[in-house]
Amino acid sequence: MIELDEMDDDLRKIHEASMAVLEQTGMRFHHPKVLEIMRQNRIRIEGQTAFFTREQVIDWVSKAPTHFKMHARNPNYDFVVGGDHVEVCPGSGSSFVCEVDGTKHAALMSDYINFLKLYHQSSYYKVNGGIVVQPTDIGRSTIALMLYATMVFSDKVIITGTGTAKEVEQLMDMLGIVFGGKTSLADKPRCLTIVNTNTPLQFDTNMLETMMVFNKYKQPVVIAAASMAGTTAPMTLAGTIALANAEVLAGIAVAQMINKGTPVIYGSQSTTSDMRTGSIAIGAPEGALAYQYAARLAKSYGLPCRGGGTLTDAKTLSVQAGYESMLTLLASYSAKTNLIFQSSGVMDSYNSMCYEKFIADLEIIGMVKRYIDGVKVDAETLAVDEITEVGIAGQFLTSNHTMKHFRKEPFLPDISLRGAVTGDPSAKLMDNIKTKKDKLLASYCQPEMSPEVQGKLVEYLIECGYDSKLIESLT
Repeated sequence: MIELDEMDDDLRKIHEASMAVLEQTGMRFHHPKVLEIMRQNRIRIEGQTAFFTREQVIDWVSKAPTHFKMHARNPNYDFVVGGDHVEVCPGSGSSFVCEVDGTKHAALMSDYINFLKLYHQSSYYKVNGGIVVQPTDIGRSTIALMLYATMVFSDKVIITGTGTAKEVEQLMDMLGIVFGGKTSLADKPRCLTIVNTNTPLQFDTNMLETMMVFNKYKQPVVIAAASMAGTTAPMTLAGTIALANAEVLAGIAVAQMINKGTPVIYGSQSTTSDMRTGSIAIGAPEGALAYQYAARLAKSYGLPCRGGGTLTDAKTLSVQAGYESMLTLLASYSAKTNLIFQSSGVMDSYNSMCYEKFIADLEIIGMVKRYIDGVKVDAETLAVDEITEVGIAGQFLTSNHTMKHFRKEPFLPDISLRGAVTGDPSAKLMDNIKTKKDKLLASYCQPEMSPEVQGKLVEYLIECGYDSKLIESLT
């Protein structure tokens, strides 16, 4: 339910600015079929530009579900998207893998699979896949092979890539093989993807084709704007947020025109630019603020929302990587952002994934979750009787109350150093990170998939023109 009356003054001003942009400037859609769908729904079209009245925007956006359930192959990983429920999601889009010292190598399929295993092993994640890294060694058209690897190495909720209508239909064919038929996909959301706007005020052909195919099967799409204040959006953050809001709402409205009731997620990865270099600044406080406002706007529109996670522009695993990542994740979590993407491993302004930072970010996630959980206050936790029994100048270390609560009350770090440390503390911290990473990979156990289903997937990929030896090498 859209609750414009519940908006505070700042949100209402942003909303009105977004409506003015869609009415006066419009938004360009690079796809004739999408333009025709809008024209049939009485949206004014001039060339490739669509102009929406505020009444049309609100009417169509209100048709999107306020929440929905994602269904994994393993139902233990099912979860609801919407309300105040929060899930962390993998990184996406990096072309390189970064070492601790900042050296890089082009991402390989082996890196993609390693990250799938790490995400699968982490208890914080119910989601896996997508474009965690962009492998450079398996050819140009990769999204089908990446989906295959995701389904083989994990049974969590699936994220996919984007592409042409033909490529995305192949993804749906593969999901149909695993989940009992392509036509049954509309009964349960099984996968999701990110459809990005082309800021300012455009949707490109591939993104629209991805949206149409996903909408056809009622699989959720995150419609996200990645506006950069000062380069692709106004320098002022309010203007950037208003522009991003206009783009996302237009995309959600069109998704409902394509297939009314299809699940969508309001997304933002907007931030500022560093005007000294022109580069994106994903670890900036402006990005954290943009995620906060995006979540507030989405909830006012009655929509699930997506934001960013442990984001940093740091080039090495450094103090900068720590403070920027903590700020951004805490901002998204405290706003009760439903899906927090890029929540571990991302470095260097989205350019790289780092195994060691992945492990450090798991620690950040655990700390933030503990902080958001807050303080439980009741007779048991106030412990007045315990305080009275111990009395003045006593100690609580050996008390029964301490024995009862010490495993669940405090956050127990996996890698952080506490107490006395012998030797080099920095080396000890890195050793803890390496030990944790090695333990996760060593303990990985591949989820079951019937040989018949996996065989059908392989046969399908070969029919689509993929090399059988390449497919075999993935597993």
